[in-house]
Amino acid sequence: MHNKDRIKSAFESMMFIFGDPLEVKTAAAAVGISKAEALECFRELIADYENRNSGIRVRETGDRFGFVSYEENYDYIRSITTPAKERRLSQAALEVLAIVPYKQPVTKSEIDSIRGIKSDRVIEGLVLKELIEDRGRSNAIGRPTLYGTTGRFLEYFDLGDLGELPALDDEELSDAIRHFGELEDGDENAAAVIAQTKLDI
Repeated sequence: MHNKDRIKSAFESMMFIFGDPLEVKTAAAAVGISKAEALECFRELIADYENRNSGIRVRETGDRFGFVSYEENYDYIRSITTPAKERRLSQAALEVLAIVPYKQPVTKSEIDSIRGIKSDRVIEGLVLKELIEDRGRSNAIGRPTLYGTTGRFLEYFDLGDLGELPALDDEELSDAIRHFGELEDGDENAAAVIAQTKLDI
């Protein structure tokens, strides 16, 4: 399959059926083209949907692409739906999720040191939610597990990549963590929260 329009059509079908964001290498293998060619087709699809002002858009998240609704239509969507109540991330989980992307690969003891409290249960829960993952073992004494963020982390916080997070040094990150107690209910966007707390420091 080498006709670009045909390939883009195939990618649309695969994204629709797959549901979750589709990896570029998986899509490339399915149609028999290179990863670079597949990436070009996906990015053309992004432009195609934007240019026709579609209510559905294609979003790039790391090396994955998937369908999302146009953000300016959110109020209309909300008016006809009654979403199930989701269990929000706890303050402790948000604290860990603010630390990991800046320090990864990072050990539990390093996370504990920044938070000033044990994080065992919180880390276990975030691994189960697939927001962070095991990245192997440290060479430190006892060879503790190293943790890093996942593709699911980027999707959850609506980030294209980690470069969208604001730059913070160690002192600013520690100050940001202390500000999590001031979050309003439902404010879970780590990038936005950290960016805001940086302005307040």
